Parts: sequence; structure tokens; C-alpha cells
Amino acid sequence: MGGEDSQILFILFSGVFLAAVMATFVVAMVILHRQRQVQNKQKVEQLKVEFEKTMLNIENEIQQETLNHIGRELHDNIGQLLSLSKLYLGSSKPERQAEGKELISKTITEVRSLSKSLNLDWVENLNLEEFIQEQLDKIEASGYCKTEFVANHLHWEPSKEQKMILIRVIQECLNNAIKHASPETITITLDSSGTEKFIQIKDDGKGFDSSIASTGSGMTNLKKRMETIGGKFHLQSIPGKGTEIKLLLPV
Repeated sequence: MGGEDSQILFILFSGVFLAAVMATFVVAMVILHRQRQVQNKQKVEQLKVEFEKTMLNIENEIQQETLNHIGRELHDNIGQLLSLSKLYLGSSKPERQAEGKELISKTITEVRSLSKSLNLDWVENLNLEEFIQEQLDKIEASGYCKTEFVANHLHWEPSKEQKMILIRVIQECLNNAIKHASPETITITLDSSGTEKFIQIKDDGKGFDSSIASTGSGMTNLKKRMETIGGKFHLQSIPGKGTEIKLLLPV
């Protein structure tokens, strides 16, 4: 009986020990799971804060650029229209007075257009292809270099937030090409690849060694901005062979 009692006690102690081990394992897994939940929640909150901060910066940049544009228009365009209107309306000739009234109407239309641009709601109705073509037309009109635009009809309608990020990133990429690349041609292509749609910005300018880490924050900021809308920023450049940038977004 003594041997049987020992076996029973051993089985009982073994069972208790295994139960304790299992309970410890379960508790550890629960604690680990909760820790991961907290970490994931913190990560989501951090991403949300970064997104809101990025969008606020973008809005401020667009508004500042809009104000600069309005200032130039008021000085160069509206001011000239009003001066001519005053001159024509002060004329004794009926045809000149009629021209003055037409200029006043044109001025009112121009002012209304400028006032609408103060509200960022215009971004929501912005056509991305038209925006890109407009940016390239401005570069070519300045005589700086030639431009090309290739848009494969993707029927792509980014959200307002995506468009706000994209227009600023595209503008910055074009500004960098103008300031540093000295290209003969800048080409922008809209296309898709697999599960992603992309905007390719390519120039045939000076280029640089993109394998060397940049000391500036410009490219890092562009990369982070694309990441806030679930996108990617890829840059490839070779000295003497130009630069290629791809802005990728999931379909």
C-alpha cells in the first residue's frame, strides 16, 4: 500500500505542478497579449497624432502659398485692372466707359475666384491630372526646360487628404529639380503597377549618388508625408543620368 500511496501522491503533485505551470503560462500569455494591445493602441494614437500634425503643416503651407499667390495677383493683375477701369470710366468717350465697365466686371470675377482659393475646399474638387499639367505648363512657360506628361487613364480619385499630401510632394520634387538638377526635360507619369498606383517624376538633369545618405531633411520629410497616407516614396539618382522619384499609393 505504501508504494501505491507514493504513486498517488506523485501523480497528484505532478498534476498540481503541471496545472501551476499551465496557469502561469496562461497568465503570462494574457499579460503579454494585454501589453501588445496597449502598445498597438499607443502606436495607433501616435500615428494619428503624426497624421494630424502632417495635415496641419500641409494646410498651413498651402494657405501660405495661396496668400502669396493672392498678393501677387492683387498687385499685378487686380491692381492693373482697377487702374485701367478708373482711366476708362473717367473718359468722355462712351466706348471707353463701356470698356471700363467690362473691366470692372472682370475684376469682380477675378476677386471672387481669389476668395474661393482661400478656402481649402477647392482641394476636394481638384483634378490631380489637371493640377500636374498646370504645374508643368508653368515650368515650360518660364522657358526653364521642356516638360512631358503621360497619364494612363486610371480613373483615380484620391481622397482630399491624399491630394493635399500629393500636391505638396509633387511641388517640392519639381522645385528640387528646378533648383538643383538643371534638366532639359522633366517628365511626370501616372500609371499603375500591381496593387499600387504611382506618380513618377523624372528628369534628365545632373543627378547625384542616391546611395549616399543625405544630410538634409527634405527627402526624409517627403518620405514621412507619403507614409502618413499609406504611401511610399522611392528615389533613384545617378550622377550625370538624372533622377527618378516614385510616389506609390495602394489601389
